[in-house]
Amino acid sequence: MTASLEFIPVDIAVLTISDTRTEENDTSGKVLVERAIAAGHRVVDKKIVPDSIYQIRAVLSQWIADENVQVVITTGGTGVTGRDGTPEAVKPLLDKEIEGFGELFRMISYEEIKTSTVQSRALSGVANGTYIFCLPGSSGACRTGWDRLINDQLDSRHRPCNLVELMPRLREY
Repeated sequence: MTASLEFIPVDIAVLTISDTRTEENDTSGKVLVERAIAAGHRVVDKKIVPDSIYQIRAVLSQWIADENVQVVITTGGTGVTGRDGTPEAVKPLLDKEIEGFGELFRMISYEEIKTSTVQSRALSGVANGTYIFCLPGSSGACRTGWDRLINDQLDSRHRPCNLVELMPRLREY
């Protein structure tokens, strides 16, 4: 497959997972929306849900089934407290997990926050041809995740490879 050197915008939905955030104080969700738009992508939906496995799954399931959503980025709920359930909500929905994403996120985060990165259960995967990226809830973690990982992988011009060029093949079975 010959890779395109033309930028291909993708349709992104952003989900903030928090018991306390509102549209007014959701700085992490705003960081992701602003960066996605600045990169040339389209943000097609944004929601805030409480730290509830079933509410998270309900929204994600709707977006995974929606042909107009190609990428979902979540923020929040990836820690280790009793209310942090994003990985438990997301993993059963995935067709394939992209293990390297969480590993690389923690490696990069180590440069910034040292051993505190062990508390992050950031993850990524594919469900019904939709990429899902789950980031911690801090705006700093969202900046790191977007700037150092997601942005390049959602840029069809990034070499040697990127996730956008694989999109047409994600539903091969």
